[in-house]
Amino acid sequence: QMQLTESGGGLVQAGGSLRLSCAASGRTIRAIAMGWFRQAPGKERDFVGYINWGGGSTYYADSVKGRFTISRDNAKNTVHLQMNSLKPEDTAVYYCAATNQANVDSDLVTATASYNYWGQGTQVTVSS
Repeated sequence: QMQLTESGGGLVQAGGSLRLSCAASGRTIRAIAMGWFRQAPGKERDFVGYINWGGGSTYYADSVKGRFTISRDNAKNTVHLQMNSLKPEDTAVYYCAATNQANVDSDLVTATASYNYWGQGTQVTVSS
């Protein structure tokens, strides 16, 4: 069984940056695709970004494209989400998610059902 633990959240002013980390335990992430989602109060959990097993394929929600970057360090069993130019509307709990496959079809990367394991989440608050 895989456990995912997010860290790096916090309070930041608009325009600032944060780097979230997701540490996996119980199983290597070396051969599986990973993703990030977020959930604001009273809203559904929304897709943020995706990275395939080797890092050669990434996909982002339109709302974060050009501002957020996903990367992975398979040797450290860790995935990161670098968030720049943060906006108040980025405020949410951010969740790391893992699949059971190396690649996810592009039309399925945004679906929560494509991911098998989830972390507990880390709060990101962006003040205006």
